[in-house]
Amino acid sequence: MKKNKKFKSRSRDDNKNSPFEDRKKFCPFSQKNSPIIDYKDVKLLNRYISEKGKITPSRITNVSRSKQLELSKAIKRSRFLGLMSYTNKHFY
Repeated sequence: MKKNKKFKSRSRDDNKNSPFEDRKKFCPFSQKNSPIIDYKDVKLLNRYISEKGKITPSRITNVSRSKQLELSKAIKRSRFLGLMSYTNKHFY
């Protein structure tokens, strides 16, 4: 006859192995003295674009929803006006 094994139910709070779980997330554009999102500031906008030319999602960059919309509009406008490339490919 098989014995019934009792499994402990573990919640997410029990598994605190990562040092990053307790860290509070904050939006880099909602702080005091934070940079203003502008389509002409290509250096700032390039931080939020991946190597393949995709806009990095807010769950990775911790940008708030409203600021993420502003950021994506600025990136798209900058690309359209030719200030940034669509693909980030460099031909030498």
